[in-house]
Amino acid sequence: LCSLFCWLAESQCVFSPQHRVCCDDQNSTDNTAGSRTRRAIQWTDRGEILQLHNKLRGQVYPTASNMEYMVWDDELERSATHWAEACQWEHGPNDLLMSIGQNLAVHWGRYRSPAYHVQAWYDEVKDYTYPYQHECNPWCPDRCSGPMCTHYTQLVWATTSRVGCAVHVCPRMNVWGEIWENAVYLVCNYSPKGNWIGEAPYQHGRPCSQCPPSYGGSCRDNLCFKGDSQRSETEDMNEVEKAQIPMSPLIDLSSTAQNIKCETKMRDKCKGATCNRFSCPANCQNKKGKVWGTLFYDVQSSICRAAMHYGIINNNGGLVDTTRKDKLPFFVKATKNGIESFSKYKAGNAFVVSKVERQSVDCYATVAEICPFKKPYSNCPRVFCPANCKNEPSYWAPVVGNSFYTDRSSICRAAIHAGVTQAGGGYVDVLALDKKKSYVGVLKNGIQSESKSNPEGGSFRVFAVRE
Repeated sequence: LCSLFCWLAESQCVFSPQHRVCCDDQNSTDNTAGSRTRRAIQWTDRGEILQLHNKLRGQVYPTASNMEYMVWDDELERSATHWAEACQWEHGPNDLLMSIGQNLAVHWGRYRSPAYHVQAWYDEVKDYTYPYQHECNPWCPDRCSGPMCTHYTQLVWATTSRVGCAVHVCPRMNVWGEIWENAVYLVCNYSPKGNWIGEAPYQHGRPCSQCPPSYGGSCRDNLCFKGDSQRSETEDMNEVEKAQIPMSPLIDLSSTAQNIKCETKMRDKCKGATCNRFSCPANCQNKKGKVWGTLFYDVQSSICRAAMHYGIINNNGGLVDTTRKDKLPFFVKATKNGIESFSKYKAGNAFVVSKVERQSVDCYATVAEICPFKKPYSNCPRVFCPANCKNEPSYWAPVVGNSFYTDRSSICRAAIHAGVTQAGGGYVDVLALDKKKSYVGVLKNGIQSESKSNPEGGSFRVFAVRE
């Protein structure tokens, strides 16, 4: 069995250093139709990969109306095995790439499961704003520009419904000019392929409202589903998925406020509901970052200097909330608060800035009361929780869910449950989200949360504040 791992990722387009791995050859057996066959990937890893793909596909934001349930494909696994054993750090083989999609990873060092890297692929969502697909350019490596998101878009491509992966230990592997010994190579092949340039990965709308007719109107966990005949998992896989839930949060719980530079442009930083709050440094007054527009700013503008232009912050820096807007035909210049903006008589995507409000609440305050979710997303105040909320009775200050909570839950007790504050209270950031189909109760940090299915209202997550 493999004992040590480490990861480094590459998509069909761009290379992104992540982490590093080495381990002995790992081949598991799979008992199919009464016979034991040699496989290039452990059964538990196969289960984790498949379960996590479907979990993440069912939770995309904004919601997908045509996202299909993904199943394991033995032929794709075999083709992935063939390419992994070639130990070439590039996509291939070329004749197969015409009909499949492919994500790659190579690693050495400390242990990382394949599912860990699937989560890392999904986390590229921070560089992709639906449906602004042109802001992440997958024409690589020959024509790379902008951030990388093509691992994410392949993973959540709605019509890609089959996956097969393989892991192989390469004694020596050339990773872009550097020789790695005992490199662990992960290849995941997808069909039908995705990442078609100029297309969004899925259609936005009510989950399962635009499923292909072949699914017969069946829906499971926000995915178009054909019923039990479609499942390829076993009970072993279900156990793996249960263990995986607390280990693979979709969003880093450390903070929602991203530290940025004075020159950081809106289009080059993470976007979407998970990271619209930014922390600007001091002394941006005379920095080089340009600003286009007034009130509505072009996404190529400096976030911090746009915030100074609008009067949200001064030269001492501070917190800024941003909201993406649709494309505008032009942007008009103005000089405000010591910042000169420019005109741009060309259509471009826009954003607005707003002040981050701070609000003190009691132990019973809920997201439904202070910032209910409104599409496409809502900016919530930074909340200050009092001490001793942990001991409040659940019938006055309920907590429903785990990681994702119903918006009728106590914000402060949910923050303790999630581990982002202690019993002594303090500031937390809140991210309002659309409703989830079900919530699972878990005992964490001395608070027992409740389970609930199909509740009214939205959901939310809580994040630690570093000040």
